Amino acid sequence: MLEYTCCFTGHRPQSLPWGYHEGDPRCISLKHRLKGEILCAIHDHDIRYFLSGMAQGVDTWAAEMVLELQRDYSIFLECVLPCRDQAIRWPYESRRRYRSILQRCNQVTLLQSQYSQDCFQRRNQYMIDRSGLVIAVWNGTPSGTGNTVRYAKAKGKLVYTLTP
Repeated sequence: MLEYTCCFTGHRPQSLPWGYHEGDPRCISLKHRLKGEILCAIHDHDIRYFLSGMAQGVDTWAAEMVLELQRDYSIFLECVLPCRDQAIRWPYESRRRYRSILQRCNQVTLLQSQYSQDCFQRRNQYMIDRSGLVIAVWNGTPSGTGNTVRYAKAKGKLVYTLTP
């Protein structure tokens, strides 16, 4: 199944130049490129299974795109939650989107019930270990996304990187 699976990693809104302003032309452009990479994964790599870690920003956008593309493609979305209360402190609109995605996805995987310092890293490793392809939105700086990209490359995964 690895060769038919793709996961996402990327920055949260506060680490992107436009923050939470998704109407910013740079955000719109990035989303367009991200959707293009998802379509490339489907068409060029026969990806049928997608994993999202459900963080704000890139993970959420990618999950919404996969759900939208399910109208035209036979693809599957698994949402991988690092802990039960991942979204508890998020802004209202972000929590609403999060719940909407979880209600519509094909599978929710909860890795652990309580938060721990390493739960996000464990989530990222879970997704990488089960994927053949990684689509990353990364600006090249040291970060959780950077750690995930390095882990994926060390595991020999194919990594497509989009610069925000």
